[in-house]
Amino acid sequence: MNTVLIIDDDTELAALFGEYLQQEGFGVDIANDGATGLAKALSGEYQLAILDIMLPDIKGTEVLAKIRAESRLPILMFTAKGDDVDRIIGLESGADDYVPKPCTPRELVARIRAILRRVQRDTATSSGPIVAGPLKIWSEKRKALWFERDLELTSTEFNLLETLASHVGHIVSKNELSEKALGRPLARFDRSIDVHMSSIRQKLGTQQDGRSYIQTVRGQGYQMIKA
Repeated sequence: MNTVLIIDDDTELAALFGEYLQQEGFGVDIANDGATGLAKALSGEYQLAILDIMLPDIKGTEVLAKIRAESRLPILMFTAKGDDVDRIIGLESGADDYVPKPCTPRELVARIRAILRRVQRDTATSSGPIVAGPLKIWSEKRKALWFERDLELTSTEFNLLETLASHVGHIVSKNELSEKALGRPLARFDRSIDVHMSSIRQKLGTQQDGRSYIQTVRGQGYQMIKA
């Protein structure tokens, strides 16, 4: 059973979502403040955490940053409906995806399952690392090396980079990246892929000539160039 941690100070909403998740076969734990949620998230007992960006004691983004400093636990952020700033800040801080409040329990479960499908790989299907120049990726281990050094990635960043590396030298559309990395079709005006890609670029750095290893192909998608 996958156990989900909900970190939200809205006790009624958290209880509602928790009850629905239990009906869908998930284990659920709830923390109503950031400090408690952070301690629980770092315990290693959960497969995913849902984190509200607005908390009474610590900002959700601060909790997220502290989790990311020590853990790759998949994080789904609750953001204010229609607030692009909250969404971008959450993604830039290392969230795997976001869902705006208010949302339906059904949508929340769909987002959770999409993330977990991408994280929980079947190790029996692996036949060795994906190699794209200085990048090596082991899908079953969720491990990436960049110039023979460990590359620290969120689960969504890993999925995106894995997809690009599998198609090195070829353009991959944003919709395909969204399907494979987030487990859902690309929504209109959704900038999630762009924000995640910006973070990946920062982690990879640039080539000697100053070019990024990942190129934006206007109107088409992204392409990892052959280094």
